[in-house]
Amino acid sequence: MAQANGRRTSRHSIYLKLRQMVLTLELPPGAALSENELAAALGVSRTPVRESLILLAQEGLVQVFPKVGSFVSRVDPAQVADAQFLREAVELASLDNLPSRLDPAVVGELRDNLERQQRADLGLEEFFALDEAFHHGLMRLSGHGDVWTTVAAAKGHLDRARRLGLHENASPAVFTTQHREILEAVVGGHAPLARSRMRDHLRAVFNDIERIRSHSPGLFATDPSTVPVRRNVVVWE
Repeated sequence: MAQANGRRTSRHSIYLKLRQMVLTLELPPGAALSENELAAALGVSRTPVRESLILLAQEGLVQVFPKVGSFVSRVDPAQVADAQFLREAVELASLDNLPSRLDPAVVGELRDNLERQQRADLGLEEFFALDEAFHHGLMRLSGHGDVWTTVAAAKGHLDRARRLGLHENASPAVFTTQHREILEAVVGGHAPLARSRMRDHLRAVFNDIERIRSHSPGLFATDPSTVPVRRNVVVWE
Protein backbone atom coordinates (compact mmCIF):
# COMPACT_ATOMS: atom_id res chain seq x y z
CA MET A 1 0.00 0.00 0.00
CA ALA A 2 2.82 2.40 0.88
CA GLN A 3 4.47 1.72 -2.50
CA ALA A 4 1.20 2.45 -4.34
CA ASN A 5 0.78 5.70 -2.42
CA GLY A 6 4.35 6.61 -3.33
CA ARG A 7 3.64 6.07 -7.03
CA ARG A 8 0.51 8.23 -6.83
CA THR A 9 2.49 10.96 -5.05
CA SER A 10 5.18 10.77 -7.72
CA ARG A 11 2.62 11.03 -10.53
CA HIS A 12 0.96 13.98 -8.82
CA SER A 13 4.28 15.78 -8.37
CA ILE A 14 5.06 15.32 -12.09
CA TYR A 15 1.64 16.68 -12.98
CA LEU A 16 2.17 19.72 -10.73
CA LYS A 17 5.63 20.32 -12.21
CA LEU A 18 4.40 20.16 -15.81
CA ARG A 19 1.40 22.34 -14.99
CA GLN A 20 3.70 24.94 -13.47
CA MET A 21 5.96 24.81 -16.53
CA VAL A 22 2.92 25.56 -18.70
CA LEU A 23 1.57 28.33 -16.47
CA THR A 24 4.94 30.08 -16.14
CA LEU A 25 5.46 29.88 -19.95
CA GLU A 26 8.55 27.71 -19.56
CA LEU A 27 6.53 25.50 -21.90
CA PRO A 28 5.10 28.30 -24.09
CA PRO A 29 1.73 28.36 -25.88
CA GLY A 30 1.84 26.16 -28.97
CA ALA A 31 5.00 24.28 -27.98
CA ALA A 32 5.28 20.67 -29.13
CA LEU A 33 5.56 18.20 -26.25
CA SER A 34 7.69 15.08 -26.39
CA GLU A 35 7.01 12.49 -23.71
CA ASN A 36 10.54 11.13 -24.08
CA GLU A 37 12.17 14.55 -23.73
CA LEU A 38 10.01 15.57 -20.78
CA ALA A 39 10.61 12.24 -19.04
CA ALA A 40 14.37 12.61 -19.51
CA ALA A 41 14.36 16.20 -18.28
CA LEU A 42 12.37 15.27 -15.18
CA GLY A 43 14.25 12.03 -14.54
CA VAL A 44 11.16 9.80 -14.66
CA SER A 45 9.62 7.21 -16.94
CA ARG A 46 7.20 8.12 -19.72
CA THR A 47 4.16 6.77 -17.84
CA PRO A 48 3.73 9.59 -15.27
CA VAL A 49 4.45 12.13 -18.01
CA ARG A 50 1.77 10.63 -20.26
CA GLU A 51 -0.74 10.54 -17.39
CA SER A 52 0.06 14.15 -16.50
CA LEU A 53 -0.45 15.32 -20.08
CA ILE A 54 -3.87 13.64 -20.07
CA LEU A 55 -4.82 15.57 -16.92
CA LEU A 56 -3.53 18.81 -18.42
CA ALA A 57 -5.56 18.12 -21.56
CA GLN A 58 -8.66 17.76 -19.40
CA GLU A 59 -7.89 21.24 -18.00
CA GLY A 60 -7.53 22.65 -21.50
CA LEU A 61 -3.83 23.43 -21.03
CA VAL A 62 -2.63 20.72 -23.44
CA GLN A 63 -4.05 19.52 -26.75
CA VAL A 64 -3.52 15.99 -28.03
CA PHE A 65 -3.83 15.34 -31.77
CA PRO A 66 -3.85 11.66 -32.84
CA LYS A 67 -0.93 10.75 -35.13
CA VAL A 68 0.48 14.27 -34.73
CA GLY A 69 1.36 14.69 -31.08
CA SER A 70 0.73 16.75 -27.97
CA PHE A 71 1.05 20.52 -27.77
CA VAL A 72 0.71 23.20 -25.12
CA SER A 73 -2.63 24.86 -25.78
CA ARG A 74 -2.50 28.38 -27.07
CA VAL A 75 -4.08 30.92 -24.73
CA ASP A 76 -7.81 30.88 -25.34
CA PRO A 77 -9.35 34.37 -24.91
CA ALA A 78 -12.77 32.79 -24.34
CA GLN A 79 -11.44 30.71 -21.44
CA VAL A 80 -9.60 33.77 -20.13
CA ALA A 81 -12.90 35.66 -20.13
CA ASP A 82 -14.68 32.82 -18.30
CA ALA A 83 -11.99 32.61 -15.63
CA GLN A 84 -11.97 36.38 -15.31
CA PHE A 85 -15.76 36.39 -14.86
CA LEU A 86 -15.46 33.83 -12.05
CA ARG A 87 -12.56 35.59 -10.37
CA GLU A 88 -14.17 39.01 -10.54
CA ALA A 89 -17.48 37.73 -9.19
CA VAL A 90 -15.79 36.03 -6.24
CA GLU A 91 -13.41 38.86 -5.37
CA LEU A 92 -16.03 41.60 -5.61
CA ALA A 93 -18.45 39.55 -3.52
CA SER A 94 -15.67 39.13 -0.98
CA LEU A 95 -15.26 42.91 -0.75
CA ASP A 96 -18.98 43.19 -0.09
CA ASN A 97 -18.65 40.84 2.85
CA LEU A 98 -15.88 42.55 4.82
CA PRO A 99 -16.45 42.75 8.59
CA SER A 100 -16.66 46.11 10.34
CA ARG A 101 -13.40 45.33 12.16
CA LEU A 102 -10.65 44.01 9.92
CA ASP A 103 -8.15 41.47 11.22
CA PRO A 104 -5.09 43.64 12.00
CA ALA A 105 -2.71 40.72 11.44
CA VAL A 106 -3.97 40.15 7.90
CA VAL A 107 -3.89 43.90 7.17
CA GLY A 108 -0.29 43.91 8.38
CA GLU A 109 0.55 41.01 6.06
CA LEU A 110 -1.01 42.87 3.13
CA ARG A 111 0.99 46.02 3.86
CA ASP A 112 4.18 43.98 4.12
CA ASN A 113 3.27 42.29 0.82
CA LEU A 114 2.97 45.72 -0.85
CA GLU A 115 6.39 46.72 0.44
CA ARG A 116 7.95 43.59 -1.02
CA GLN A 117 6.22 44.25 -4.35
CA GLN A 118 8.30 47.44 -4.62
CA ARG A 119 11.70 45.74 -4.44
CA ALA A 120 13.85 46.90 -7.35
CA ASP A 121 15.32 43.43 -7.91
CA LEU A 122 11.98 41.60 -7.89
CA GLY A 123 11.66 38.93 -10.58
CA LEU A 124 8.51 38.29 -12.59
CA GLU A 125 7.62 35.05 -10.82
CA GLU A 126 8.32 36.60 -7.42
CA PHE A 127 5.94 39.45 -8.24
CA PHE A 128 3.34 37.00 -9.53
CA ALA A 129 3.50 35.05 -6.26
CA LEU A 130 3.12 38.25 -4.23
CA ASP A 131 0.19 39.30 -6.44
CA GLU A 132 -1.54 35.98 -5.78
CA ALA A 133 -0.87 36.25 -2.04
CA PHE A 134 -2.23 39.80 -1.98
CA HIS A 135 -5.55 38.84 -3.58
CA HIS A 136 -5.78 35.77 -1.38
CA GLY A 137 -5.16 37.98 1.65
CA LEU A 138 -8.02 40.31 0.71
CA MET A 139 -10.33 37.29 0.59
CA ARG A 140 -9.06 36.17 3.98
CA LEU A 141 -10.13 39.54 5.39
CA SER A 142 -13.72 38.65 4.51
CA GLY A 143 -13.41 35.14 5.94
CA HIS A 144 -13.48 33.47 2.51
CA GLY A 145 -9.81 32.65 2.05
CA ASP A 146 -10.49 28.96 1.41
CA VAL A 147 -12.41 29.86 -1.77
CA TRP A 148 -9.14 31.01 -3.34
CA THR A 149 -8.13 27.40 -4.04
CA THR A 150 -11.19 26.95 -6.26
CA VAL A 151 -10.52 30.22 -8.08
CA ALA A 152 -6.83 29.37 -8.61
CA ALA A 153 -7.65 25.96 -10.08
CA ALA A 154 -9.94 27.50 -12.70
CA LYS A 155 -7.68 30.20 -14.10
CA GLY A 156 -4.88 28.47 -16.01
CA HIS A 157 -5.49 30.36 -19.27
CA LEU A 158 -6.00 33.59 -17.33
CA ASP A 159 -2.71 33.18 -15.46
CA ARG A 160 -0.81 32.63 -18.70
CA ALA A 161 -2.37 35.78 -20.18
CA ARG A 162 -1.41 37.69 -17.01
CA ARG A 163 2.18 36.50 -17.26
CA LEU A 164 2.36 37.49 -20.90
CA GLY A 165 1.16 40.94 -19.82
CA LEU A 166 3.82 41.13 -17.12
CA HIS A 167 6.51 40.29 -19.68
CA GLU A 168 5.23 43.16 -21.83
CA ASN A 169 5.38 45.73 -19.04
CA ALA A 170 8.69 47.36 -18.22
CA SER A 171 7.76 47.33 -14.52
CA PRO A 172 4.96 45.89 -12.39
CA ALA A 173 4.82 49.18 -10.49
CA VAL A 174 1.44 50.09 -12.00
CA PHE A 175 -0.07 46.91 -10.53
CA THR A 176 1.47 47.62 -7.13
CA THR A 177 -0.10 51.08 -7.20
CA GLN A 178 -3.47 49.55 -8.00
CA HIS A 179 -3.05 47.06 -5.14
CA ARG A 180 -2.26 49.91 -2.74
CA GLU A 181 -5.34 51.88 -3.85
CA ILE A 182 -7.54 48.82 -3.30
CA LEU A 183 -6.13 48.14 0.16
CA GLU A 184 -6.42 51.76 1.27
CA ALA A 185 -10.06 51.83 0.15
CA VAL A 186 -10.71 48.60 2.07
CA VAL A 187 -9.00 49.82 5.25
CA GLY A 188 -10.75 53.17 4.96
CA GLY A 189 -14.15 51.50 4.78
CA HIS A 190 -14.86 52.71 1.25
CA ALA A 191 -16.35 49.51 -0.18
CA PRO A 192 -17.76 51.02 -3.43
CA LEU A 193 -14.35 52.56 -4.23
CA ALA A 194 -12.58 49.28 -3.43
CA ARG A 195 -14.95 47.43 -5.79
CA SER A 196 -14.39 49.95 -8.57
CA ARG A 197 -10.60 49.82 -8.22
CA MET A 198 -10.66 46.02 -8.07
CA ARG A 199 -12.84 45.71 -11.15
CA ASP A 200 -10.54 47.96 -13.21
CA HIS A 201 -7.47 46.13 -11.90
CA LEU A 202 -8.75 42.67 -12.79
CA ARG A 203 -9.99 43.67 -16.24
CA ALA A 204 -6.63 45.12 -17.32
CA VAL A 205 -5.71 41.66 -18.63
CA PHE A 206 -8.07 42.14 -21.59
CA ASN A 207 -6.06 45.14 -22.79
CA ASP A 208 -2.89 43.07 -22.45
CA ILE A 209 -4.37 40.31 -24.61
CA GLU A 210 -5.32 42.68 -27.43
CA ARG A 211 -1.92 44.38 -27.36
CA ILE A 212 0.03 41.12 -27.37
CA ARG A 213 -2.20 39.46 -29.97
CA SER A 214 -1.54 42.38 -32.34
CA HIS A 215 2.14 41.43 -32.64
CA SER A 216 2.16 37.75 -31.56
CA PRO A 217 -1.12 36.22 -32.76
CA GLY A 218 0.37 32.71 -32.68
CA LEU A 219 0.23 32.70 -28.88
CA PHE A 220 -3.56 32.74 -28.92
CA ALA A 221 -6.14 30.16 -29.96
CA THR A 222 -8.27 30.79 -33.03
CA ASP A 223 -9.88 27.65 -34.46
CA PRO A 224 -9.43 24.89 -31.84
CA SER A 225 -9.83 22.20 -34.52
CA THR A 226 -6.74 23.36 -36.43
CA VAL A 227 -3.99 20.77 -36.21
CA PRO A 228 -0.66 22.43 -35.34
CA VAL A 229 2.69 21.80 -36.98
CA ARG A 230 5.53 20.46 -34.85
CA ARG A 231 7.97 23.36 -34.74
CA ASN A 232 9.68 25.62 -32.26
CA VAL A 233 7.48 28.40 -30.88
CA VAL A 234 8.70 31.82 -29.83
CA VAL A 235 6.92 33.07 -26.71
CA TRP A 236 7.06 36.74 -27.70
CA GLU A 237 8.66 38.66 -30.51
